Amino acid sequence: MPVIQPPEVRHTDKLADKLALPGIWLAALLGTLATAALLGVVSATAGLGAVGWITGLVTGSAAAALLVTARRRSDQPVILPADWVTLTRVLLIAGVTGLVADSFSRPVSITALVTLSAVALALDAVDGQVARRTGTDTPLGARIDGEADAFLILVLSIAVSQDYGRWVLVIGAARYAFLLAGWLIPWLRAPLPPRFWRKVVAAVQGIVLTVAASGVTSRRVGMIAVGVALLLLAESFGRDVIGLYRAGASVRVRRTVRITITGLALVLLWFDLLAPDRIWQYSLAAFVGIPVELLVLVAVAVVLPPWPRRIVATIAGILFSVLTFDKILNMALYEEVDRSFNPLDDWSSIRPAAAVVRDSIGTTLTNVVFVAIWAGIVVLVVAITAATIHVTAVAARHRRGAVRSLVALTAIWGLSAGLALQVTPGFSVASDSATGLAVEQVRAYQSALADPRVFEQETRAPDPESTVPASDLLTGLRGKDVIIVFVESYGQVAVQGSSFSPGVDSVLRQQNGMLTSAGWSTQSAWLTSPTFGGISWLAHSTLQSGLWVDSNQRYNELLDSQRFTLSDAFRKAGWHTVADDPSDNTTWKPGTSFYHYDQLFDRLDVGYKGPTFSYSAMPDQYTLAEFQRLELAPGHKPVEGEIDLTSSHIPWAPLPAMVPWNKVGNGSIFDSQPAKSESEAQVWRSNNTVKQFYGQSIQYTMTALTSWVTELNDPNLVLILMGDHQPHTAVSGPGATHNVPISIITRAPSVLKQMSSWHWQNGLLPAPSAPLEPMDAFRNQFLNTFNSKTPVRDASAQGSAATQVAAVSGTSGR
Repeated sequence: MPVIQPPEVRHTDKLADKLALPGIWLAALLGTLATAALLGVVSATAGLGAVGWITGLVTGSAAAALLVTARRRSDQPVILPADWVTLTRVLLIAGVTGLVADSFSRPVSITALVTLSAVALALDAVDGQVARRTGTDTPLGARIDGEADAFLILVLSIAVSQDYGRWVLVIGAARYAFLLAGWLIPWLRAPLPPRFWRKVVAAVQGIVLTVAASGVTSRRVGMIAVGVALLLLAESFGRDVIGLYRAGASVRVRRTVRITITGLALVLLWFDLLAPDRIWQYSLAAFVGIPVELLVLVAVAVVLPPWPRRIVATIAGILFSVLTFDKILNMALYEEVDRSFNPLDDWSSIRPAAAVVRDSIGTTLTNVVFVAIWAGIVVLVVAITAATIHVTAVAARHRRGAVRSLVALTAIWGLSAGLALQVTPGFSVASDSATGLAVEQVRAYQSALADPRVFEQETRAPDPESTVPASDLLTGLRGKDVIIVFVESYGQVAVQGSSFSPGVDSVLRQQNGMLTSAGWSTQSAWLTSPTFGGISWLAHSTLQSGLWVDSNQRYNELLDSQRFTLSDAFRKAGWHTVADDPSDNTTWKPGTSFYHYDQLFDRLDVGYKGPTFSYSAMPDQYTLAEFQRLELAPGHKPVEGEIDLTSSHIPWAPLPAMVPWNKVGNGSIFDSQPAKSESEAQVWRSNNTVKQFYGQSIQYTMTALTSWVTELNDPNLVLILMGDHQPHTAVSGPGATHNVPISIITRAPSVLKQMSSWHWQNGLLPAPSAPLEPMDAFRNQFLNTFNSKTPVRDASAQGSAATQVAAVSGTSGR
């Protein structure tokens, strides 16, 4: 029988533990003392308040205590070489924490903050090297090192969030949210296998946040970098969660996840098929319906074998994605120009739209926006296609339940369709909105294909106005300087029925009184613009050509034609013709090739040395003053000009202010104004603020324009001012008209006498009852009034044009 030996007592291990305890307590004591010393140095060199001192001391002491406690309870109760490096990092992080805490009550030294953070980040690579070279690397050491990284990232995210916004806090809170989830979900508590990419992502967070806190980059570049870092962090955490789920999730959890994924896929498809294509239509009622397209998809899934089913599901998913993309484009266009997306013509609008965005927010941020848009499109297509494939696969696996649900929902759909049930007006329970939108887009495409032939006939049709001899052209305006001014975004909403219109109306009445006192007469009416919210050149070309130009396709066709314009008429009659667009930074080729202006001015050749005001390259006051200097000097030849005023262009911030006319000079007097005005970001935080500043921009432009008239004091001036279109939907609201004010300012009674048949109303402020005409009618009305000879017209062609304008107005509901 074997003899059982008593267990061996390892006196040497116990002795080593006792000998290691003084070292551990020494580390705790040194950690507290070193924290105080570091904070003293920071206080002496950079300044540190009481809040910073208290927070730093608590952080450093607590971190040192946690480190030594963890070592005491580990299987190696001794402070290892790498632990001293980690302890040093913790003390530096305590200094960073003190500075960040202090920053809420007083300015702190960014240099000190960045220096401490940078050294702490650099030492992150040192402790690992020390542990490996001394053979003392342990899981506990790696864990402590990782928690130090997480805490530093949290503190830095708090610092950066003070400037960039609270969303940055997601970076700092990610680690602690993961720990909290682990307490609630057991399989998330499993140890993670080592992964180099995880370390890279953690390092990127610290570096990017430190650079952002330093302020060495612009705010936009910093926000972009922090955003990219957040995406990398989300990817890293997502990969870890998926790995833990696959390794440790129970059968019950897996079943719950599968049900959740199926539910989310159904919700995504439901939302996709029922979502309206106009932002203001979004409400809960819009999604209380049964999409027939989803019923058809499930019906196909339960009858097809696997491979054909997958092919059909993939095609359907791509089509659904295209439909969603179309809805997004429609929402964007309804917001911007109050119409749906034209699948043939509107692609050409992307480049000009990008140019406007680039002028407003800069090239770098514009490029980032477009990259984000393309990334979003890819994610959208993948998500919707994956959801479609998943739903069809589940329906096929559970054929009996799918068929029962399908029969019940189809019966409800049919009954609702028969009874025409609606949740709210415009939203039927039996929904076929996705199919209807697809049909509308096909028809719009067919119409766009046919429109070039229709418009070509209009541009090539005989134009009686072009046959009037020069001796009979515009005789009623001979010797006058006729200036046509387009005021950007000056729409009906500016002067009627809005929260900001009283302010604009007050300015118009005041300026009208000033003009009247100075001997000027004013009359006003309304025009219906072919565009809304933007694409101003459509309005300009419509007014000039007398044709309804409501798309870029028509605009390009018009430029290729020989259509007789108002500028052609003035030039033929002997006027010096000029166009001045301060937003252009390149030669405007249509100005000479189509409009045949004698002189073109843009932002590069008017001598402006002042600041830009977002989209507007210069204040309207400077544009008018320089036009006067260049073209209206004493003894000049009669001028016909078109001036585009842009200070009221979106985003309406920063706004210029009036200065004395004799001090305009080269524009440098405006240098200090952008900093004194609210920024674009400040204005666009609230829709009410946006409307307020739009109203202020119109007040500024109308003040500049009317005071310029009195400053110029040209008795031969005939000024025709009008809006090009209504402002953005953020200001106009849904369902606004396309109407814009038009006014004439003159000192010549003969001009108003010749216009008497127009029945315009006196003053700069047209009443709702003032005459309303489509903008393309202005050319003929103007020429027929001021020519000494009226050409003979083709009655059938005239009726056709009127019918077309009526059809367009009827289609838009106006």
